[in-house]
Amino acid sequence: MSRLVTLFGGGGFLGRYVAQELLKGGARVRVAERDPSDAWFLRPLGGLGQTQFVAANITRPASVAHAVQGADVVINLVGILAGDFDAIHKGGARNVAEAARAAGAKAFVHVSAIGADLESASAYARSKAEGEAAVKAAFPNATIVRPSTIFGQEDGFINRFAKMQAWPFVPVMRGETRFQPIFVVDVAKAIARAALDPAGYAGKTFELGGPDVVTMRGLNQWIAKATGHDPIFVPVPDMVGGLIACAGFLPGAPITRDQWLMLQKDNVVSPGANGLEAFGVAPTPMEAAAPAWLVAYRPRGRFANNAKTA
Repeated sequence: MSRLVTLFGGGGFLGRYVAQELLKGGARVRVAERDPSDAWFLRPLGGLGQTQFVAANITRPASVAHAVQGADVVINLVGILAGDFDAIHKGGARNVAEAARAAGAKAFVHVSAIGADLESASAYARSKAEGEAAVKAAFPNATIVRPSTIFGQEDGFINRFAKMQAWPFVPVMRGETRFQPIFVVDVAKAIARAALDPAGYAGKTFELGGPDVVTMRGLNQWIAKATGHDPIFVPVPDMVGGLIACAGFLPGAPITRDQWLMLQKDNVVSPGANGLEAFGVAPTPMEAAAPAWLVAYRPRGRFANNAKTA
């Protein structure tokens, strides 16, 4: 019988792609979500009986234990960008790892983030590092995957900046901060391979980045070109950016204080780190994937090219 994989966060941005890769690999996938109906769109992707759904909240150990019963592999994708980081990234990760061990799972894959650091000024980065430590303590052979910023059609990163390019003036905070955006499909393939063929990945940590390292300013310029806009980019001085971030608790604020702290450091793969190449996956450049959906942000949307040649 094919392996059963319990996938926490399978209905999210990254989760839908991980689920597809697992199903392609012949696994049975049990998607664990607080509200399983949020992931029902995955049903058509698998064969009859190949996809299951279960209600689970990673902050509630009993529901987690129920979700991993009989699982051969457990994957934790759950993460947040604002809110109670300790409850989700640390306590939640520990609950999932402990349940996976108790259930006798043979492999565990935990998704963290580049920049995870116990000494970081950012609560997000600290909680990610504490989550990694909790996972390793509970499940020593766990595979830790640290992606840089993930991009894809449903992302909240490139799409956010793409919406801004129609403005006459686009503010740019921390313009020299570097990123190494990685395509969501590439991350999903790496996670699925670590889950379904754990022998070469168990107990190791991997940092995943794309083929291009870009600055915040360069990223905005590239998106503007890809969407056919030519705004004036306005550098935001650090003093002003810090003041804006201090108001990040207000509704509609463009950035939280913790996100501002994260921007103080580059988000790139560390020198010498195990990377995407270990999974046999060739990294996809942004220019090869993003224009397919960024066309919707062009002045005339998907009809822009036709209008120019008419």
